[in-house]
Amino acid sequence: MSFDIKNKTALVTGANRGIGRAIVEEALSRGAKKVYAAVRTLESADSLVREFGDRVVPVQFDLQDQSTIETAAKTASDVDLVVNNAGVLKTSGPISDDSIDSLQFEIDVNVYGLMRTAKAFAPVLAANGGGGLVQLNSIVSVKTFANVATYSASKAASYSITQALRDTLAEQGTQVISVHPGPIATDMADHAGFTDGAAPPSTVARDIFDALLEGRFHAWPDPMAQQIGEAYQSFAKSVVDADMQEESPA
Repeated sequence: MSFDIKNKTALVTGANRGIGRAIVEEALSRGAKKVYAAVRTLESADSLVREFGDRVVPVQFDLQDQSTIETAAKTASDVDLVVNNAGVLKTSGPISDDSIDSLQFEIDVNVYGLMRTAKAFAPVLAANGGGGLVQLNSIVSVKTFANVATYSASKAASYSITQALRDTLAEQGTQVISVHPGPIATDMADHAGFTDGAAPPSTVARDIFDALLEGRFHAWPDPMAQQIGEAYQSFAKSVVDADMQEESPA
């Protein structure tokens, strides 16, 4: 599959800053006719509207609130591409006092939020010809870092769900992309202490739309991600990307 954003409509979660804002800007620079900026508070998208006018349409969207997601799916009934960029991170190790609470919160947003979004928007994408679904998953979905162990676990789970969505939504012609950034210069990376060698958010945005055009499932946008992706490539090609007959695991 291949998807070109030109003259298409996108929805980007967490669009008001960081990687999300860069994705909005990249989509518009590549000719998107409209982008829904899906944010928890509509006012946070005001600067995007000032810059891009009516090509940006703010919609309320909370990954923990099914009703906001369902309402957004009705509002954005013309959407061709959904980019689920929003997520949360707690700096919790595996035996930290707050590790279980942190994991429950991260699973609710990073995994259940993805599932809520996919469930609401899959029929919309199907009705509009298939389109695309992009999930931001991080390098920690394949390599755990101890100080963000619970976040790593949530992203590993979201990566697993993304693989299932790729196979499920292929039947309706929806292209699914799994994006695995390394350190990116955002508030989240700064909070986690991953600032050394951090790439700009625009690096991620560009690779997302390149992956859509090229029909890639994985996107490894920055230098650290590319290093891990290269090491992971053999497994991905032989197992994750392979057209394997579905069987129940032993």
